[in-house]
Amino acid sequence: MFRRRFWVSLVLSIPVVFFSEFIQDVFGYTAPTFPGSVWITPVLSVIVFAYGGVPFLSMARTELQNREPGMMMLISLAITVAFVYSIASLFLEGTTPFFWELVTLIDIMLLGHWMEMRSVRQASGALDELAKLMPDTAERVTESGDTEEVPVAELGEGDVVLVRPGASVPADGEVVDGESSVDESMITGESRPVDKELGSEVVAGTVNQDGSLRVRVTKTGDETTLAGIMRLVDEAQSSKSRTQLLADRAAGWLFYIALSVAAITAVAWVVAVGLSVGVLERVVTVLVIACPHALGLAVPLVVAINTSTAARNGMLIRDRIAMEEARNLDTVMFDKTGTLTKGEQGVVGIQTAGDWDEERALEVAAGVEGDSEHMIARAIRTAAGERGVQRASVSNFENLRGLGVRAVVDLEPRSGPGQASGEHEVQRASEERAGSEATREPSDPRDGDTVYLGGPNLIEKLGVERADGIVSFADEAGSNAQTVIYLIQDESEVAAAFALADVVREESRRAIEALHGMGIEVAMLTGDSEAVARAVSAELGIDQYFAEVLPEEKDTKVERLQSEGKLVAMVGDGVNDAPALTRADVGIAIGSGTDVAIESGDIILVDNNPLDVVRLIRLSKASYRKMQENLVWATGYNVVALPLAAGILAPIGILLSPAVGAAFMSVSTIIVAINARRLKGADLSVG
Repeated sequence: MFRRRFWVSLVLSIPVVFFSEFIQDVFGYTAPTFPGSVWITPVLSVIVFAYGGVPFLSMARTELQNREPGMMMLISLAITVAFVYSIASLFLEGTTPFFWELVTLIDIMLLGHWMEMRSVRQASGALDELAKLMPDTAERVTESGDTEEVPVAELGEGDVVLVRPGASVPADGEVVDGESSVDESMITGESRPVDKELGSEVVAGTVNQDGSLRVRVTKTGDETTLAGIMRLVDEAQSSKSRTQLLADRAAGWLFYIALSVAAITAVAWVVAVGLSVGVLERVVTVLVIACPHALGLAVPLVVAINTSTAARNGMLIRDRIAMEEARNLDTVMFDKTGTLTKGEQGVVGIQTAGDWDEERALEVAAGVEGDSEHMIARAIRTAAGERGVQRASVSNFENLRGLGVRAVVDLEPRSGPGQASGEHEVQRASEERAGSEATREPSDPRDGDTVYLGGPNLIEKLGVERADGIVSFADEAGSNAQTVIYLIQDESEVAAAFALADVVREESRRAIEALHGMGIEVAMLTGDSEAVARAVSAELGIDQYFAEVLPEEKDTKVERLQSEGKLVAMVGDGVNDAPALTRADVGIAIGSGTDVAIESGDIILVDNNPLDVVRLIRLSKASYRKMQENLVWATGYNVVALPLAAGILAPIGILLSPAVGAAFMSVSTIIVAINARRLKGADLSVG
């Protein structure tokens, strides 16, 4: 609305300014005259006032009803007085109309509010994104054992539904048949898929992975966990307090000041010279000058430049009030998974035994896991790729359900360290193959060593002993809640052990150090175990952490810190973070996270970089300084202009005319614009 009205009003204002007598005198030109040309300025001004000024008059009525004078009442006062006086000046001799000032004032105020509204967002999209997680239909199992597709809304407690691989669970329930793993990261924040078997509980909106499940429905509709999260988001959104803008407060003060100065001016001049048109002009000048163009642009200009500067630095501002609040933060609470960590399993440690070295162990393990899409397999392949290790060639791959995998690998001699110690083993393997060549083909799958890759259950199943170094490594990894995977050769020895964990981002360390340097406390929320939370917290130097936190508890943890008088920012990326993101004073969503988290956040970190939290706070501080400086310039103009307009120096021959007052207003606006643009050079670097 503001954009459309601005462009229309601007086009109509050009002839008004061009035919203005004051503008002609200033620039030394004479506008052409023709029949009816004298009416161009008043007619177009009336149209601009009726079209462009109506929104301000409408919003001023709300401020008047709430008895909270602000920018709208100040703007409405100025344009109404200018309009009425300018129309009256057409019929009163000795008066000067304010038409050009009227239309330019409306144009600039429309521009300011258009820029302002672009930076304001509505948080209603969060609930829509949450609702999208729920499937529209479900496969309900009939009494005959067949399935029928029904709307999710028709499901009732006790119904059994079939959840195929890759499908979303339609309702909270209990597994009555089948085994699979379910991705619950959007609900729990846990990066690892959760294994499900007979009797396991599943949650609506989560995604089934590799097996089919039959689930008996226990909760539907508003009773599901996802629906509960939606309610929390809704409540948190509605509970946010309304923060009044600095410019509104300044405008409120100026409104009362303008009325007071105008009243004093009227009384003083009537007493001095009697009631006349000149007195009326003094009062009108005071009321019009009280609303400088600069005040209307002081904050919107900074907001617009702030928004573009943030975007260039990987931050999208969706709520400018939250951006302003960021400068006062004393606590930043991070979600662990996907925020401080990468949200995916990675190899964080390797221990080898005997002749094996880390490169050889990764080569074989990556080869064995070459075709698997399991998260552990991806982690091992990634680790091998990062070290430039080629995968070993394998054959006869076999998945051992619940235990691990098995394959045949041709373990060739190694060069460099370990070769001598491994020569006997290689020679023995060669002799065994040579001795059996007459009885089997070279392509026989037994031409190689059988290796296994799996967890503790596989060790127990095979009855393999672990070397002391492997045992110590596994114990330490376990104390840090890391997953340990073993590489076993020929069912006889553990060749290597891999520790896997959710990998901590390197940027997280620098971000937390920088926040501490700014005097800001850092907290961490996670649905993971106490051991995992403790290990990550100790590694990063986090001040306090909350472990094994359910979605609704994340919301209350933020509220708890707020009740202690802290201004809290929440940084997260998942559905389970949405209520906390909305409840926080400043909600910061990781851009690579779910759409729900993004819709719930006030600020989006596009590059998924925790260091941007530091940059955000620095930009907020710099922006606030510019707002304060601009408001000083804008209101400082009034400190000088209002007394002059009132005629305080009239006894010595100095009297501010409406035209000169308008020129001063323009200078004030230019200064504010230049000062706002300096924000682009703000230093946001993190050492």
